[in-house]
Amino acid sequence: MLRTLASGFALALAAITITLPCAAAPPQPWTDKPVTFVVPSAAGGSPDVLSRLVVNQASRDSGVTMVIDNRPGAAGNLGIAAIRRGAPDGTTIGFGNINTLAVNRSLFRKLPYDVDRDLVPVIHLFSLYNVLIVPVNSPLHSVQDLIARAHAQPGKLSYGASGVGTTGHMGGELFKSMAKADVAFIPYNGGPAALQDLMGGRLDFMFGNTSEAMPLIRGGKVRPLAVSSLKRIALLPEVPTLDEAGLKGYETVAWGGVVAPRGTPAAVVDKVNAALQSALQAPDVRKGLAALGAEPAGGSPAQFRQLIDAETAKWRDLIANAHIEKLD
Repeated sequence: MLRTLASGFALALAAITITLPCAAAPPQPWTDKPVTFVVPSAAGGSPDVLSRLVVNQASRDSGVTMVIDNRPGAAGNLGIAAIRRGAPDGTTIGFGNINTLAVNRSLFRKLPYDVDRDLVPVIHLFSLYNVLIVPVNSPLHSVQDLIARAHAQPGKLSYGASGVGTTGHMGGELFKSMAKADVAFIPYNGGPAALQDLMGGRLDFMFGNTSEAMPLIRGGKVRPLAVSSLKRIALLPEVPTLDEAGLKGYETVAWGGVVAPRGTPAAVVDKVNAALQSALQAPDVRKGLAALGAEPAGGSPAQFRQLIDAETAKWRDLIANAHIEKLD
């Protein structure tokens, strides 16, 4: 009897041992040389801060030295052109987002790169949402208030964004199109300048990234009216979506990911993808992204390509239908 019980216990223990998860193997280095990670924006902005969180973790985990190279200018086009010119051996990779990989393709008459021809998608890193905000002393307390005021005073209201082609700009254009509102767009050289004018009452509203808007919301400097996601976000659970507020189907996602120069071997791309995928699971990275209102993504290079293609089509149609003038 005891022998039978012991035998049964041993079998059960073996079964338990087999089903226990094994510790994940550390990401493998894809090169023994320093890697330049190009960020097509200034240091300290949302793309820079968010991508550094993930890239620095991947560097620590894989042992690959990563050097951040900020290349702001021309709505991100200068940075992407620098990635395109990089060596296709895994020593140059960089950050690409909704602006540089989707919107700019229809917004500019000519780009110094071709997304399909010159770049290889590596991974979708994160998604970030915008918040529709107004000055704290604004008489507008809802999306419907804003739409009603815009209809009553066509051409009088204005909104700003941190540059042409940004989600703040295109989110405003989507709002104009869906609400049939005549409002003026004022481009700024960076989000902080636009936010200062919003708080000073020189702008009526703005679509700001959660990473930039949340400190001002918490500090009582601006008032949120809605978020640009289809579902409410954890940072602002009491704030409705624009979809809930009456603009059915409204969604603007400030997504970002990693791309490499054309010709980068698939085996190298897969190793970079695996390293970044692992970094996205790190508790410190997930906590850091969540604090800024960003959601970790991940997935395969092919899935990132699908996102780029879908977003390119979405914003191409808006730019055409809204008759937004192309830029040189």
